[in-house]
Amino acid sequence: MSHSRFLAFDLGAESGRAMLGTLRDGRLELEEKHRFANPRGRINGHLHWNLLAQWEELKTGLRKAVAGLDAPLAGIGVDTWGVDYGLVGRNGEILGNPFMYRDGRTDGVMERTFARVPKRDIFEATGIQFMQLNTLFQLVAHCESRSPLLDVAETLLFMPDLFNFLFTGIRKSEFSIATTSQMYDPRRGTWAVDMLRRLGLPVHILPEIVPSGTILGALSEDVAGECGVGRIPVIAPGTHDTASAVAAVPASGRDWCYISSGTWSLMGVELDAPIINDKSLAYNYTNEGGVSGRIRFLKNIMGMWPIQECRRQWAAEGEDISYARLTDLAAAAPPFVTMIDLDYHPILSPGDMPAKIERFCREKGQKVPADRGQMIRALLESLALSYRRTLEGMEDVLGRRIGVIHIVGGGSQNALLNQMTADACGRTVLAGPVEATAAGNVLVQAMAVGLIKDLDHLRQVVRDSFEVRRYEPRDTAKWDAQYARYRELCS
Repeated sequence: MSHSRFLAFDLGAESGRAMLGTLRDGRLELEEKHRFANPRGRINGHLHWNLLAQWEELKTGLRKAVAGLDAPLAGIGVDTWGVDYGLVGRNGEILGNPFMYRDGRTDGVMERTFARVPKRDIFEATGIQFMQLNTLFQLVAHCESRSPLLDVAETLLFMPDLFNFLFTGIRKSEFSIATTSQMYDPRRGTWAVDMLRRLGLPVHILPEIVPSGTILGALSEDVAGECGVGRIPVIAPGTHDTASAVAAVPASGRDWCYISSGTWSLMGVELDAPIINDKSLAYNYTNEGGVSGRIRFLKNIMGMWPIQECRRQWAAEGEDISYARLTDLAAAAPPFVTMIDLDYHPILSPGDMPAKIERFCREKGQKVPADRGQMIRALLESLALSYRRTLEGMEDVLGRRIGVIHIVGGGSQNALLNQMTADACGRTVLAGPVEATAAGNVLVQAMAVGLIKDLDHLRQVVRDSFEVRRYEPRDTAKWDAQYARYRELCS
């Protein structure tokens, strides 16, 4: 029985994993070989990723993945969150630890940027949702700080590109991750250099962009020797984690949208070309790149982050509650007591999340959640209502109704949220696979080496390999009434 094995490194904002994927007889099997908390810290008042610690975890994952294998890996692929970047010097030196996108250095930068280049001009050039964490505003902030690192930087590499550089020595950027930056022109298929030059940004440090599924090169001799492996091919999948997740949505036809549910929820549709017009600007939707050159037309929504931060705060106070237990408490809590605007600015940053939610409730004249269950229920209900608002806007821009919502990623395990989403949106919800990102990463690697024909074939393998759970809408009238209240609260 022939089979091929690939290693997917999947790094999210909260944790990272090394996932061994085995493709056998048209089915994919995934096995977690290593998991780690994504290391980060504060230096001189700023939030940074601990790149050296991350790199050591990747090498540990590689060693664990190959232990006991009967044949070499057919490929290694890395996917991560978007927008963050590192700088590389002329001789390959890594210039400092990358900033974390939640760092406060971008506070106020959007407004200063719009004073130099109008908001509409930036959207016309990039088609990307405006968020202060985007690479564009991070780079403006970097330039405003007069960092000497920019004077000696030769190349800017996004996080997955940076790891690929450490694996291979090759400095290239994969299509999907480049498009998250708000510095890429999706209609011209190149960096938006005219707009970037108007802002005085250093366009000479931007790397060559390559398609998803590019075989970048072999693992360097140095890394191969240190990890005790051969010169394994390093392949760029959809290196933005959502691009890999969307590739593995087990959908067919066109009457569907997706929610890639994790720290962030990214809700959107797959298109052949970007939509850059007055409506998409007004709704603040985004046009990011996907596998096979597709466009992920979507909205970035604050997903499980507030719940993750609540759990972190309660653990720091001595009460370590599992996600499953928090969901049970939420299910038992009374419905629709409190609603939260997930775009409330303090929620973006780390810190005492329960206190921030309580402050929001007081500011809006709402009841403060009385216990853990009420707080988590309020966040889940608000997230489901945010999905409905996003769905309505998407249908308005597209001019058609969407019939099915596919939820993939870690958040798809939350049956309570899945049912809330079906109820709030009045749509069938299909949940799974949980490991869509790792599956997409592995299968795009397989496509790169000729084992998968195309994106349709890839999704057929996913449908044949993973269970999907179905949720039908119920009690929609109750949610309709609450949606009007939610819209008013968030207006």
